[in-house]
Amino acid sequence: MNNATQQIVNKAWNFAHVLRDDGPSYKAYTEQITFLLFLKMAHEQTLPPYNRKTIVPAKLNWESLLAKDGDALEVHYRHVLDELGKQPGMLGEIFKKARPDIQNPATLKRLIVDLIEPEKWLSLEADVKGDIYEGLLSKSAAESPKGAGQYFTPRELIRAMVDVMRPTPDDRVCDPACGTGGFLLAAHAYVSRHFGADLDPEQKKCLREDFAHGWELVPATARLAIMNIYLHGINADPRPIRSGVDSLANDPGERFSMVLTNPPFGKKSSIAIVNDEGDLEKEDHAYSRDDFWTTTKNKQLNFLQHIKTLLDVNGRCAVVLPDNVLFEGGAGETVRRYLLKNFDVHTLLRVPTGIFEPVFFMRRV
Repeated sequence: MNNATQQIVNKAWNFAHVLRDDGPSYKAYTEQITFLLFLKMAHEQTLPPYNRKTIVPAKLNWESLLAKDGDALEVHYRHVLDELGKQPGMLGEIFKKARPDIQNPATLKRLIVDLIEPEKWLSLEADVKGDIYEGLLSKSAAESPKGAGQYFTPRELIRAMVDVMRPTPDDRVCDPACGTGGFLLAAHAYVSRHFGADLDPEQKKCLREDFAHGWELVPATARLAIMNIYLHGINADPRPIRSGVDSLANDPGERFSMVLTNPPFGKKSSIAIVNDEGDLEKEDHAYSRDDFWTTTKNKQLNFLQHIKTLLDVNGRCAVVLPDNVLFEGGAGETVRRYLLKNFDVHTLLRVPTGIFEPVFFMRRV
């Protein structure tokens, strides 16, 4: 995270302390920021040099929030979230079941005018929204004995993995645990940077509409991923991010030429269900799938088996795994034997201690 982004995170965190007196949790506050950030950045895209047609109705846009004060602002903000959640396609998905957790109109006005409005968000580097979201979660984890409950891949590691994998315009890239979309955005940026000038119209269309695909279990995180890909020029209708879906539950039937992912780790997997309120309910479970080599509650082994299903013939994969996952007995040994028999497992890269877990590369043969 660069100094400019760190300053914005610190500024946002200072607002979190102000909001704590008004009642919203850190999680709720972070979600409110994502709503406001999206509206601000969608507005910026309508201005030079972007000049893109807005997808946000005029009466619900960023400028409509800036024009309100006091109780009228609080009422209008509630109306904006409610109406945007009813919109078709990607816009409705982003604001689905969005709730206005900031009840104090003066605090909401400060958040809009002092935190969001002064920044030119589209001119900042890459995944600024994800950096802010993750920075706030990290700070929240440091202040809470329960932690943030979510962990994100360092941007430097993402870029390094994408540089090694070298995606092309002909790839379909998948992340079955995509978080805020870091791997998908980095792969898209790599192709744009290395092939952009030579892409024909059909390749440009595929890059917008069929290049990036992801699954994310946590609805609030998926919401940010959808915002990210749209604001980076990837067509989000039909949406390429499946929100609130447990990707381990079944074979989606789709195959991809490249999988880039940092799946959640743990000795136990659990069936996760998103209830009507958008909260997660979990139950310990060993996934029993016909396409898996073995049945286990080990989450990382289940993700490895899921990834092998997702790969097309000659498909390639780079995945972050715990240090000992390929050296365990029992189910680990079964998975290891099948991997070595059916895949070209060619690189195990152990990153320096304290940065992250080892990175594992393989190709389906």
